[in-house]
Amino acid sequence: MAEDDLDKDAGTGTPAKVAPPNDGNLPPSQSDHDVQPPVASPGAQLPDTGIVQQAGVGGMVGYGRAGVLELGGSAGLQMSSEFRSLSINPSIGWFVADNLELSAILGVSNIKAGDESATMWSAVVEPSYHLPFNRSMFGFAGLGIGAAYEQRLGAGLAVAPRIGANFLVGRSGVLTPSLQYQYITHNSMVEDDVTVVALTNALSVNVGYTAMW
Repeated sequence: MAEDDLDKDAGTGTPAKVAPPNDGNLPPSQSDHDVQPPVASPGAQLPDTGIVQQAGVGGMVGYGRAGVLELGGSAGLQMSSEFRSLSINPSIGWFVADNLELSAILGVSNIKAGDESATMWSAVVEPSYHLPFNRSMFGFAGLGIGAAYEQRLGAGLAVAPRIGANFLVGRSGVLTPSLQYQYITHNSMVEDDVTVVALTNALSVNVGYTAMW
């Protein structure tokens, strides 16, 4: 690529981002084994750096470092002969300090028990701590606090502790299996209704995928 093509992109954050597709000659295809960037050890803290761009393999900043932003979501499914629960939870998270993340998680869960079904909507803010085992595997624990709503029961306080693991995949992907317990308080209750019980006290296994920014 010509030197002046690279100069066009000075200050854009990505060299050659708007340069022509190629100069007529393409390099041969080959594997690119970039080094996994180092991650923060427990207790190591760095000053706030705002939002970090291009974190992950090939970059200078690893998962869990202050300023890393991740966007994605998770889904969970539980089934038995008389019970089915499906949940979808989009999320956005930001590491406000090394290994300490603050996430906003929206959720919609559909519960069906026998002939009864109901849909629960929720929104929680979750601080979580991510403990690195190596550069590509973390364990984490978080506590989500927010609100939930179901048509019959109305609004209630939602408390959702969560534990799980983070596995880095590809250049910037994060696979997150987790176990979550959700407890919701309501102003009104319906007695002897298994659907209501499932909506107000639920233990679920979720699998999530996010991408680092």
